[in-house]
Amino acid sequence: MNESLYQRYGAPVPRYTSYPTAPHFQPGVTADTYRGWLGNIGQESSLSLYFHVPFCAEMCWFCGCHTKIVKRTRPVGDYAQLLGREVAMTAGALRSSRRVVHVHWGGGTPTMLSVEDFPVLMDTVRDHFRLAADADVAVEIDPRTLTRDMAVALAGAGVNRASLGVQDFNAHVQKAINRIQPFEVTEKAVGWLRDAGITAVNFDLMYGLPEQNADDVVRSVDLAHRLTPDRLAVFGYAHVPWMKTHQRMIDEESLPGPAQRIDQFAAAAKRLNELGYRSIGLDHFARQGDALTVALDEGRLRRNFQGYTTDGADVLLGFGASSIGSLGEGYVQNAVPLRDYGRRIRDGNLAVVRSIKLTADDRLRRAVIERLMCGYEADLTAMAAAAGSDETFAAERAALAPMAADGLVELKDGRLHVTERGRPWMRTSAAVFDRYLETGEARHSRAV
Repeated sequence: MNESLYQRYGAPVPRYTSYPTAPHFQPGVTADTYRGWLGNIGQESSLSLYFHVPFCAEMCWFCGCHTKIVKRTRPVGDYAQLLGREVAMTAGALRSSRRVVHVHWGGGTPTMLSVEDFPVLMDTVRDHFRLAADADVAVEIDPRTLTRDMAVALAGAGVNRASLGVQDFNAHVQKAINRIQPFEVTEKAVGWLRDAGITAVNFDLMYGLPEQNADDVVRSVDLAHRLTPDRLAVFGYAHVPWMKTHQRMIDEESLPGPAQRIDQFAAAAKRLNELGYRSIGLDHFARQGDALTVALDEGRLRRNFQGYTTDGADVLLGFGASSIGSLGEGYVQNAVPLRDYGRRIRDGNLAVVRSIKLTADDRLRRAVIERLMCGYEADLTAMAAAAGSDETFAAERAALAPMAADGLVELKDGRLHVTERGRPWMRTSAAVFDRYLETGEARHSRAV
């Protein structure tokens, strides 16, 4: 690893699961404003639904999610009722049923919902929306808390893809992040899911964790491969203790340095490629023929708050505390504190509290950033012309000159290409087009 490259391009930048990014959403949006945006959704527009379940059985110290530790079932059951109400209110604002092509349950731990409540909620979705027969219905799972009965309930409710949190299979790393999860626990969970008929399985792994080295990462990859997942995400741990105070439990002296982080990811990518997985974008890997690889080859790969996806829906609606939606006019986010979210829903109001309305320039830059993150290149001239913009990106081209000199990007005839050497710095090249990055008080994780 070239240390000088890290010094030049390793500054904190967003992960670009949206543009503008969430730290730049503004407070003050009203439920009436959101209802208006919902009412403007076209009759033929396809929908994607995201449900956030902010509960876990215990706190993993690496976690960057909005979640709450609960030991009782009642708060989770009460929350399920709130989600059902929010679905009904949101659908009512649409005035007529819309076609749903993608449903994603995230968290937290969505499987903290009971085997009774989860199917009821999926029935509520079907009551208020037209769920496509071939819709991708995915759920994030903590293997430590999954039961056989829940696997059966998920399959019966229509779930056809499961994403299992693994992070690392090595005992000393698991101890350092407060997530004890022996291989056998994950193996059993995968078996239950497949026995129930959920055959599409994804794993989440991480690098840059405390006490972790490149050999640990490769061992985790090899053990994961034994369970034959279709896709793997290999995320870099984002140490942001100023945002997530529980991360202060991690000894910063035990964290790998910049060179070690890059070596870890490179080792994971090399091993996954050897095992037959293709690199997808920044940090995903999939088997040849998987829908993600097909989307990559056909230029249809997308990036949203769940990472890389084949989800091509026109509109994303978010449900639950802290969830984010993407509509024609812009982005909206629900109240983050559970109490605030619950109060708004119980009062018969939609729970949005923050938003950002997109400008024409935002839309153009969002498109450029997504193409860089998803396809490694963007035709700047053609994209500006298609948007009816006279933007030449002169300042951005000048800012990219050092990266071009270092062989990280190529810029010719208005087309920007991220090279193989430059892919670890993809977020940095994308950040050149971010007009919001120098404003506000947002703090982000390191680029690699």
